[in-house]
Amino acid sequence: MIKSAIPLDTTPEADRLQIEIYRRMSPEQRFRIASELNDMRRELQRMGIRHRHPEYSEEEVRIAHCRLILGDDLFIRVYPDSLHIVP
Repeated sequence: MIKSAIPLDTTPEADRLQIEIYRRMSPEQRFRIASELNDMRRELQRMGIRHRHPEYSEEEVRIAHCRLILGDDLFIRVYPDSLHIVP
């Protein structure tokens, strides 16, 4: 088993307890949590883009987020007319 690093704000006992809680969950429950965390990550990324670029429209925020996810090489191939939009 691969052991991940314990977050700096978490005690070893709290980390063990969290792992045990996840192990007791059904696959569906773990999937739901992972999906919710992923949704939160995406929204935090979009919030960061809005903060850095308050002039962006929602469409430009969406495109900038795509650039963040795709990386520049693929982004340039998919959105060649949007090179001016940066995350």
